[in-house]
Amino acid sequence: MIDQPQMVFEATDEGRAATEPLRNDIRLLGGMLGDVVREQEGERVFELVEQARKKAFAVRRQEVDREGFAELFHDLSTKDALHVIRAFSLFALLANLAEDLHRERRRAVHVNAGEAPIDGSLAATFPKLQAAHLDNRQVESALRDATVVPVVTAHPTETRRRTVFEAQSKIKRIMRTRERMTLNAEEERDALRDIKIQIITLWQTALIRLKRVQIEDEIEVGLRFFEASLFDVMPRINAQVRRELNELYPGADLLEEPMLRAGSWIGGDRDGNPNVNADVVATASRRASQTALAHYLRELNGLEVSLSLSKRLAPISDSLTTLADLNTEDERDDEPYRRAIRWIRGRLERTYENFFGRPADGAIEVEGAAPYAQAQEFLDDLNVVDDSLRANHDDLLADAELAGLREAVRTFGFHLYGLDLRQNSDVHEETIAELFAWAGVHDDYAALDEDAKVELLVRELSSRRPLVGRGAEFSEQTSGELAIVASAADAVKTFGTEAIPNYVISMCTSVSDILECAVMLKEAGLYVPDTDGATCSVNIVPLFETIEDLQVSATTLRAALALPAYRALVDSKGGLQEVMLGYSDSNKDGGYLAANWALYRAELDLVDVATEFDIRLRLFHGRGGTVGRGGGPSYDAILAQPPGAVRGSLRLTEQGEIIAAKYAEPALAYRNLEALVAATLESSLLDIEGLDDTDQAYRDLDELAALARDAYSELVHHTDGFVEYFKTSTPVAEIGALNIGSRPASRKPTEQISDLRAIPWVMSWSLARVMLPGWYGTGSALERWIDGDETKLAKLKHYYEHWPFFRTVVSNMAQVMAKSDLGIAERYSRLVDDEALRERVFGKITEEHARTLRMYAAITGHEDLLWDNTALKRSVFNRFPYLEPLNHLQVELLARYRAGDEDEQVRRGILLTMNGLATALRNSG
Repeated sequence: MIDQPQMVFEATDEGRAATEPLRNDIRLLGGMLGDVVREQEGERVFELVEQARKKAFAVRRQEVDREGFAELFHDLSTKDALHVIRAFSLFALLANLAEDLHRERRRAVHVNAGEAPIDGSLAATFPKLQAAHLDNRQVESALRDATVVPVVTAHPTETRRRTVFEAQSKIKRIMRTRERMTLNAEEERDALRDIKIQIITLWQTALIRLKRVQIEDEIEVGLRFFEASLFDVMPRINAQVRRELNELYPGADLLEEPMLRAGSWIGGDRDGNPNVNADVVATASRRASQTALAHYLRELNGLEVSLSLSKRLAPISDSLTTLADLNTEDERDDEPYRRAIRWIRGRLERTYENFFGRPADGAIEVEGAAPYAQAQEFLDDLNVVDDSLRANHDDLLADAELAGLREAVRTFGFHLYGLDLRQNSDVHEETIAELFAWAGVHDDYAALDEDAKVELLVRELSSRRPLVGRGAEFSEQTSGELAIVASAADAVKTFGTEAIPNYVISMCTSVSDILECAVMLKEAGLYVPDTDGATCSVNIVPLFETIEDLQVSATTLRAALALPAYRALVDSKGGLQEVMLGYSDSNKDGGYLAANWALYRAELDLVDVATEFDIRLRLFHGRGGTVGRGGGPSYDAILAQPPGAVRGSLRLTEQGEIIAAKYAEPALAYRNLEALVAATLESSLLDIEGLDDTDQAYRDLDELAALARDAYSELVHHTDGFVEYFKTSTPVAEIGALNIGSRPASRKPTEQISDLRAIPWVMSWSLARVMLPGWYGTGSALERWIDGDETKLAKLKHYYEHWPFFRTVVSNMAQVMAKSDLGIAERYSRLVDDEALRERVFGKITEEHARTLRMYAAITGHEDLLWDNTALKRSVFNRFPYLEPLNHLQVELLARYRAGDEDEQVRRGILLTMNGLATALRNSG
C-alpha cells in the first residue's frame, strides 16, 4: 500500500466551531440526497451507496485499506455502478455548493467583526495605493489604457445542463434564506421541501449529454454566466474602481474606458478543432450580441416601469424633453422619462432587428425609431436621462435605476465580449503558400528560407491588391480559413471592432508566422495598407508555447518590430503589442518548474524589448484550471509576475469548469474579478518584487529550472514505454473516444506526447490522481541543487519568504500535491499489463513524489502542504472522500471497457466518472 500524507484538519475547538455550519450543511444536503436515492431507487441501491460512503470515509481514517474497498465494486452490475457514480457525483456537487456558502459566511463574519480587508480585495488594495504616495503622473503612466480581460474557453468536463445549473442556484438561494431569516416551523418545512424538490430534479436529470458536445452548446454554456453574474458584477467593479481611483488621484486622467472587459475563445479557437468554421464564428459573435441586447431591452423595460416621475412634480432638462418628444405616439405626456425610455427602447428594438433579421421577443413598435449605428449612440441617449435626473437632485434614483445599465453598455457595448480568433502557424503557412501559388506570387513559398519569406510577405502587405479573385479554387482547408476571416470581417462591420479584437497565432516561432497572419487579415479587409504604413482593427498576437519558443520570444518580437511595415502596424494600434504566453504546452514540454521559469524569463525579456522600442506590451496568460496548466490563485499569480510585466493591462484565459467555480453567481464573480483587478493595480503601481539581488536569484533559478527539466524529461521523454504507461494507466484514450467536448484530444493523429492537447494531458493525470504536470521534476531539482549545502537551502528559504514568484510556484505545487493520492494512482497503474513497465514508471513517480514532499518541508518548514491555505485544506478534507468511489469505479469500468465490454452503459459510466471527478476536484484540466 502506498503511503500518502493524511489530511488532519481542525483539531482546535475554535476551528471546529467555525466550520460547524459547513458540516451541518453537508449533512443536511447529503442526508436529503440519501433520502432521494432511497425513494427513487429503493432500499438496496441506497444501502449500496451508503456502504460505499461509509467505507470511503473509513479509508480516509485508515480503518479500511483500498484493496478491500475496491472489492466492493468488482462484481457490481453496470446498472448499479451508474447509480453509485451519479450519487457520488451529486454528493460532490452539493458539497461544493455548501463550501461556496460557507466562504460567504466566513467572509461576512470577518467583515462584521471589523477585521482588516483581506489581500485580493479592492478594499485592501486602495489603502495600499494611498500609503504609497504615488503622484498623478506615475498613476497615469501605469494605468494608461488599463485593461483586465478574463477570456472564457471551452473545456470537455464543463457541459452541465442548464437544468443542473439552475437547480444548484435555487438550492443556494433557499439555503441563504434559511440562514439569514428566522423561519417558523411551517416556513422551515417549506424550505426543506423546496430543496428536496431540486435534489429530486438533479437525481432525475441526466448530468451529461449522450451525444458529442457541439460548439454551439459550448457557446451557450459560456453565455450563461453573463446573466448569472457578469452583467451585474463587471459594470459594478468598473464603476467602483473608476470612482476610487479618481478620489485618490483627482488630478489624473484615468480610466476613460472600463478597465474590466470580457473575452471568449469559444467559437473562434480553431487550433486543432476542425469543427470551428465560418458559420461557427458568425454564430458566436451573433449570439454574444443577442445576449447583450436582450439584457439591455429587459433593463429598459424595467426602467420604463420605475421612472414614473411626473413633470408636474419633478423638473426635467431641456435635453430630456427633446428626447421624450421624439416619441410622438406616446400619450403619457405628463411622464417624460417613460416616454424617453420608450423611445430609446424602440431604437434598440430596431437595432436588434437590423442585426439579426427578426424582432426580439416581446418587441414593441415605436414610430420613427431608427436603429442605433453604434453602442455609443445608445449610451448618449441614456446619459441624457441620467443628466436630467442628477440635475434635478435625483442622484439616488439615477444610481439605483440607471447607473448599472449605463455602465453595462460601457462595458459590453453591442458585442458583449471580444471573440478571439486562433489558429496554428502551420495552417497559416499552408494557406499562404496556396494563395501565393494561385496568384502567381511564388510557386513554392513553403520552401523559402525565413529571410525570403519575410521579404515576400512585407512586399505583399504593402500592396492593396488582393490575392484572391473570382474563380479561385482552393483546398478545403484554405477555403475554410479564408471564409473564417471573412466571417470575422462581417462581425466587425456589424457589431464593431471590439467584436473580433485579437488573432492569436499558436506555435508562433518566427517573424514570418506573424506576417502570414497579417496577409490573411488583409484578404478580409481587416488589414488595410496605406501610404503611411497600414491600419488593422485586429491585434496580431503571437503565442509562444514551448520552452524553446519562450526562450527566443523576445528575439522574434524584436525582429518583427524592426520591420518598418510591422512597426507601423503596431503604431496604428496606439503602440500596443500583445503577446500570449502558453502555460500548458511549456509545462507538457519541460515540466512544472522549468515551464514557470521559462515564462518568467520570457516576460523579463519581452519587457526589455518593449522598453527598447518604446511600445506598450500587454501579456495574455494562457492559464488553465490546474497548476499544471498555469492555474492557482489568480491574485498571487499576477503579483508573481516580473517587474514591468503588468503595467495596468493583462488578459488571461478562464476555462470551463473553473468558470462555473468562479462566476456561477454574483458573490463568487465579485470575489474573483476584484482579485484580478486588485492584483493588476498592485502589480502596476507598487514595488512587490522583494529581492535584494535579482541577478543572483535569476541565475539560481536558471540552474534549478535546467535540473528540473532534466528530471522531467528523463521520465516523460526518455523512459522506454512511458507513452504506453500513460495511455494505459490514465483515461486519456477514452477522453478522445467517448466524445467529450467539441475538440479532438490531439492536434493530429499521433503517438507523441508533444501532439497531445494540454487539456487531456493534464486532465488524465488529474483523474488518475497523480497530478504529475503540477510537480514532477521539482523535487529532484531542489535536492540536486542544494546537495546538502545549508547555504543554498537558506537561499531558497529566503526566496520563499521574500520573492512572490518563488513563493507562488512552491505554494501552487503544494496545492496540487495535496490533491494527489498515490494510493489511488496505484490502482490506475494496475491497468498496465506489463508488470515491469508498471513498476519502472510508477516507481519513479512514487520516488519523486516523496522527494518533492521532503524538499517542500525543508524549504517552507512545514510538512502540511496546505498550512497557508485553510480554505482549500477544509475543501480537500470535506470533499475528497466523495472522490474515492468515483476513482475506483472509473478504474473498474475502464478495465471492463478495455476488455471488450461494449455495453453502452459502460461507456456512459466512464464519462460520468470523468464528469463527477471534475466536479469534485473543481480544476481537473
